Amino acid sequence: MSLLEMAGITKTFPGVQALRDVTMSVARGEVHAVCGENGAGKSTLMKILSGVYPHGSYDGEIVFDGEPCRFRSIRDSEHRGIVIIHQELALSPHLSIAENIFLGNEQARRGVVNWPRTNRRAAELLARVGLREAPDTPVLGLGVGQQQLIEIAKALAKEVRLLILDEPTAALNDADSAHLLDLIRQLQGQGITSIIISHKLNEIAAIADTTTVLRDGQTVATFDMRGAEPVPEDRIIRAMVGRDLAHRFPRHTPSVGAEVLRIEDWTVHHPVDRGRVVVDRAALSVRGGEIVGLAGLMGAGRTELAMSVFGHSYGAAISGRLYLHGQEVRVRSVPDAIAHGIAYATEDRKRYGLNLIEDIKRNVTAAKLEAVARFGVVDAGLEVHRAERLRLEMRVKADSVAVLTGKLSGGNQQKVVLSKWLFTAPEVLILDEPTRGIDVGAKYEIYEIVNALADAGKAVLVISSELPELLGICDRIYAMSQGRITGEVPRAEATQEGLMRLMTIERNGAAA
Repeated sequence: MSLLEMAGITKTFPGVQALRDVTMSVARGEVHAVCGENGAGKSTLMKILSGVYPHGSYDGEIVFDGEPCRFRSIRDSEHRGIVIIHQELALSPHLSIAENIFLGNEQARRGVVNWPRTNRRAAELLARVGLREAPDTPVLGLGVGQQQLIEIAKALAKEVRLLILDEPTAALNDADSAHLLDLIRQLQGQGITSIIISHKLNEIAAIADTTTVLRDGQTVATFDMRGAEPVPEDRIIRAMVGRDLAHRFPRHTPSVGAEVLRIEDWTVHHPVDRGRVVVDRAALSVRGGEIVGLAGLMGAGRTELAMSVFGHSYGAAISGRLYLHGQEVRVRSVPDAIAHGIAYATEDRKRYGLNLIEDIKRNVTAAKLEAVARFGVVDAGLEVHRAERLRLEMRVKADSVAVLTGKLSGGNQQKVVLSKWLFTAPEVLILDEPTRGIDVGAKYEIYEIVNALADAGKAVLVISSELPELLGICDRIYAMSQGRITGEVPRAEATQEGLMRLMTIERNGAAA
């Protein structure tokens, strides 16, 4: 029996039709996955369902539990038991867990918060989602996986009947992802229906009862994932991208040259807690034309290593030696790194990689404005010309470089990030989670770009939490655990099991 029916949903933004006659049916008590390429309309559809886009701003009908619904706000949908958890978590970092859980839903009487009841109920909800933290713990110091559980506890506090999760595991490591999926199954056993937007097809296969695929704003397929025969990933991919992807990774024959980057005895201390070592005597090298991977679990020190090489955040809390083309150099700041030909594309493109309220042009040139300036003044015509050339080379889907970056899909935003750093003419490119939150079709395009950068003689270091990705695109792979490089494996000898073994070595040398 259906809990939710969406029929004829059409949504238009100025100049763009985001959804066209979309239909979707969700059975009571099921886990229903929604997938599609970036820009397919997944998030727009869920924002309509949750009242972010109010009734009247779209055409079509929503029927929930047998009754037509006309949500005019998020509060309206939550009143019916529909709660959405966005990919960008909406917690207040300076409030406690309990305060976040009941923010806007305070346990109050006559305007006075009942704090004992608040903390007692928060503790019950935390136990229900499996988070072992005190209710008065500030959210600021918690990891993304823990914050995701707080968001679910917050939804449970609102007596959720239909839980919508937008890319819930995009920023989680394997362990946190597995715990979250287990929790969704537990909630299903308690009668809670879930809709999950995800690009991770292995997770969809593991947890979804039904999958709806959107392409170009339309429903193109619905799959029964629990039928007699399992639904092949290739079939879902074909529905998503409208074509077959014969290979998940493009074929590439490397042409490796001389060493470009080398670090030795590289040690980094935490910028606040100077007694804590986050990178411990690391050593690695990357040659021109080579794509080198860096594998590790969350907290292994991969991002800290990359950011410190890029001169970011750590200041004097670094020791060791950095060589470029065999010559030792000192990088004391980000401008120093850029001047030496080092570029770093952050894992969090929306917060640190891009200015989403600026256009493509300004994002592309931001890291090296002097390249489009004369006598200290930006030459607007030259800036447009240089940015437009990169937009075309990187195949950014936009009418011009005047389009706001925040209006682009995730895959196209990532292409703008890469364009920004290519504009600085780097010799070393460090790419931190370059395909996080990007659909399978856009990933393939990013892989082609990475291969082209290597073919142009760049030294490329790729950090990724997806082991199949590292195995698919890298020539060599280093593994990190607890701040140390624990192994180096050529591509021909690398396996997921072998890398995981290296990624779980503890400081005493034993596997975790």
